[in-house]
Amino acid sequence: MRKLIGLTGTYCAGKNHVAVLLKKRGLPVLDIDKLGHTAIEEEKAAILARFGGDLAGPDGKINRRLLGERVFGKPGEMAALEGIVHPAANRLTGEWLAAQAGKSCVFNAAVLHGSSVFGQLDFIILVEAPFFTRLLRARKRDGLSWHSLLKRFGSQKHFISQYLSAKADIYRVDNRGNSLFGFPRSEAQLENRISEILSGEGIL
Repeated sequence: MRKLIGLTGTYCAGKNHVAVLLKKRGLPVLDIDKLGHTAIEEEKAAILARFGGDLAGPDGKINRRLLGERVFGKPGEMAALEGIVHPAANRLTGEWLAAQAGKSCVFNAAVLHGSSVFGQLDFIILVEAPFFTRLLRARKRDGLSWHSLLKRFGSQKHFISQYLSAKADIYRVDNRGNSLFGFPRSEAQLENRISEILSGEGIL
């Protein structure tokens, strides 16, 4: 039976790594965050009109980092951006789902509860890792200042509660990595956890 699977996680917990493991098991995975980038370009004219023409980079594309700086921590501005981008992203999501021909598939998103498919999900895989593990991963990956990183972490203080009210079952996955800060967690254990979840749901 076809199942729609949500995949999400806190900042730098490693959900994209788990997405790779799900792909290895034959599941189609839609990266809704990347889809959002496509939607931003589709709605470029409206975004430039609302948030400033200087957001267009030398290549003509929206400078997403600069756009993020203009809306981050500003609920009104964020709502305005979502009002422009979400309809396009939801349409693209629906088109991708229709093309999967009835297969079980995965929707990978940092803000999964904001997606049009959220209410249709059969279960959610929630990827987690200890705070300091995520902080070091973020520093290495994004190169932001400690102050900027802590602001991003602080913005997710209600992250888990957004999913606890979901109708879908939630499976928590520990992706702390290998022997970091004295908490050993091998890749094999992560692989086994993913297989355990999928087997329990009748997908493997």
